[in-house]
Amino acid sequence: MDKDYTAIINERAQHVFDVMAPRTTPEQLERIRAAFELAREAHSSQKRKTGEPYILHPIAVATIAAEELMLDANPVMAAFLHDVVEDTDYTIEDIDRLFGPDVAFLVKVVTKRKADKYRSTKQVDNFRQMLDSFQYDIRAMLIKLADRLHNMRTLSSMRPDKQMKIAGETDYFYAPLANRLGLYHVKTELENLSFKFRCPHEYAELDSLIRKDEEMQRERLARFCSQLKNTLLAQGIETDVRVEYRAPYSVWRKMAKFGDDFNHLKYRHFTDVVFSLPGATPEEEKDMVLKIYSILTSHFKEKPGGITNYIDSPKENGYQSFHVKLLADFGRWQEVHISSERMIIDSRLGCVADRTEDNIQRWIEKFRLVLRDVVNQPDTGTEFIDKIVTTFYNDDIMTFTTTGQPVVMPQKATVLDFAYEISPETGRHARYARINNFLASVKDRLHRGDVVEVFTDPQAEPSPDWLDSCVTYKAKQCISDYLESRPRHDFTRCSCCNPIPGEEVVGFSDPVTGEVTVHKRDCPTAIRLASQWGDNIVSVDYEPDATLYPETIVVTAVDRFHLFIDLVNCISNQLGLSMDSFNTETRDFIVTCTIKLGVHSFNELQSIMHQIAAIQGVDTVKRAPHNC
Repeated sequence: MDKDYTAIINERAQHVFDVMAPRTTPEQLERIRAAFELAREAHSSQKRKTGEPYILHPIAVATIAAEELMLDANPVMAAFLHDVVEDTDYTIEDIDRLFGPDVAFLVKVVTKRKADKYRSTKQVDNFRQMLDSFQYDIRAMLIKLADRLHNMRTLSSMRPDKQMKIAGETDYFYAPLANRLGLYHVKTELENLSFKFRCPHEYAELDSLIRKDEEMQRERLARFCSQLKNTLLAQGIETDVRVEYRAPYSVWRKMAKFGDDFNHLKYRHFTDVVFSLPGATPEEEKDMVLKIYSILTSHFKEKPGGITNYIDSPKENGYQSFHVKLLADFGRWQEVHISSERMIIDSRLGCVADRTEDNIQRWIEKFRLVLRDVVNQPDTGTEFIDKIVTTFYNDDIMTFTTTGQPVVMPQKATVLDFAYEISPETGRHARYARINNFLASVKDRLHRGDVVEVFTDPQAEPSPDWLDSCVTYKAKQCISDYLESRPRHDFTRCSCCNPIPGEEVVGFSDPVTGEVTVHKRDCPTAIRLASQWGDNIVSVDYEPDATLYPETIVVTAVDRFHLFIDLVNCISNQLGLSMDSFNTETRDFIVTCTIKLGVHSFNELQSIMHQIAAIQGVDTVKRAPHNC
């Protein structure tokens, strides 16, 4: 028997009206109804891949916007109308005339632009369009997230190739964005749905393992929850205590991070301890959290170093809670999260939990600076998506300057990322650092709670390998800009003989690409090319500049007191050069020193070698041969 879709449509639409009624005026509710009726008429001849009437999708998006995201009248209207301009004959001007400029603006943002030629790709251009609008209005992004969430919930009706495309977009763009907007539940569901359709067998296996573990642990975890609840109740504190198992994607990510299989993975679940304190100030909530922590740690053994305080140092997405690890009576450490109901609600609603204009404006300003450069850069699709991932994705770590200023960085950030976050000048001239007062390289990775001090040197400048040691867009862009601004040769160096300015060199022009490569004149590759492509020999202007070229010098000398100091004094003090490494080996009073340093030219290298050769006891100074 065919379904009575008319009844289903009316029932689901009425649910949206019922949800919106308590927080809208009668006039606003009528406009919401009118938006639904227009969408129903516009999509009347269309069906989804499932065979259902297409209008069920806009209704579902409006339901998510109204019920799960708790948006106001205009974004709910726009949710009903979000596909009307893209898929029917209605125009943005029609929406403006019927429902006003605000609703028209929201519909326009979520409508994919059609173009004969896209700046990057259709997908990437749509991402840019949305992010650009997000700098001015968060609601547009929330409607798009509602749209994506329903598409993911119904993705099983699509072809496998479409599933992969949509799941890939979700994992790389929409889930990270939901995370940064503080919509933890939306982010988690999008991640898991994406994982389910990208890796269905792996997802199913993990889901099965989680369910089995949940069943096996049910009795003793229930006992642990009762012990927590009763311990607090005895002190007059009412709490809701419940166990939450991590979703398959979260478990998969932790397995990949720690290299554990499922059975050896710690903290596959956590225990929420939630208290209600209506109207409390943040300070009063914190006092209650600490009181609960004190009571519980008086009755349960606490794991040393097992505290993570997200109340004083919230995640960048606004998440707050107090994490502690307690020993249960069955001999396993249990991760316990202590939160207020307000913190739980804020974690679910994120940027729309506080509906005041000032709060919404703070969220807009927070991301406007982040997005400004990313959106406007003329990058390829891959580069653009990568920058979004490094800008938005996953858990942040809170680090600090020596004055206590918090600096939020993405996981895997390094001292260089930190330095560029402080200022472009600090990053550009970073020489070394101290992390928690221990000496560190600028390439060292940071961890939550690190206190970082960056030491600069006016002579220090970025090098190409810095790009591989950064994860933030800001650091990578500043380093790339600097490297692009340096004088560049119109040729490449032979990777075999590695010539430096001042040596006798010859250039060869590639007969296909025209690219010129410069070689030493005694380079075997150059000799071979000269015998076969003599007409492609070209002259090159290879003059020294600020570029330092790595060279290795091998010194042999008779061992004596003070020899090492004399060598270092010659190179560092007399010549004013830095050494990358200095290795010595002594055999039968004969010392062999291998010194690695950077030089600007062959003449400078010769001068260095002559000065070292003049040191008492030095027998030979040779340039280490390149592997040619």
